Amino acid sequence: MNTDNQAGAKPETTEPGSHSLISRVLSPAVRLWLRSQVDLVSNLEVKISGSDRQILTGQIPRMSVSATHAVYQGLYLSQIQLVGKNIRTNLGQVLRGQPLRLLEPVPVFGELLLQESDLTASLQSPLLTNALTDLFRTLLPASSVHRHSWHKITINNGQLIISATLATDSSNPTPLIIRTNLELASCHELQLQPQIQTQPGVPLILDNFKLDLGTEVAIEELTLSSGQILCRGRINIIP
Repeated sequence: MNTDNQAGAKPETTEPGSHSLISRVLSPAVRLWLRSQVDLVSNLEVKISGSDRQILTGQIPRMSVSATHAVYQGLYLSQIQLVGKNIRTNLGQVLRGQPLRLLEPVPVFGELLLQESDLTASLQSPLLTNALTDLFRTLLPASSVHRHSWHKITINNGQLIISATLATDSSNPTPLIIRTNLELASCHELQLQPQIQTQPGVPLILDNFKLDLGTEVAIEELTLSSGQILCRGRINIIP
């Protein structure tokens, strides 16, 4: 991982009136911790608010983070804006040279913007390719397909369009197109309405499928527009 050489990277800043402990100790520790969580990041900005007394007890009243062109576990994100409040850390240990750690779960409110180019680039990530393979096998449990090659994801007319190639041991590779709407079934569930087409003709329309993101996630808004996805909501970061 190499994030220090990213063009346009910006130093962290503190809120007006903040004290030297934030800029001298906490901001560098937060910077190192954030960089340890991602594969790549550009234009990283952090703003921390709080008094020296609060910071010395290990409490961060408010912290906001914004970044562009971040890569997390192989997933590409064009823009990120996050806000966390009442964060408890091990600042006493940080002052003795230890790395920053969270001491309890933190609810983080944020906004993510993904371009379709991000989604296609993320197809190199095992996290996404394995999820797509599991989804395909769930949708078509009787399928005899042994290998999947995922090529491209586009966004058009409120739909995700996934291009792939399928192969079995006894046949040549077959082109595959999956089209699906992507909507909120609940704050932590995504609902898909997939159509699968493996050759010219009428696509196979499948039953609605729900993807549970877990109770630590609460999505408030999910919008698919031409070429991008906007997501707003909350996630609990577990230490």
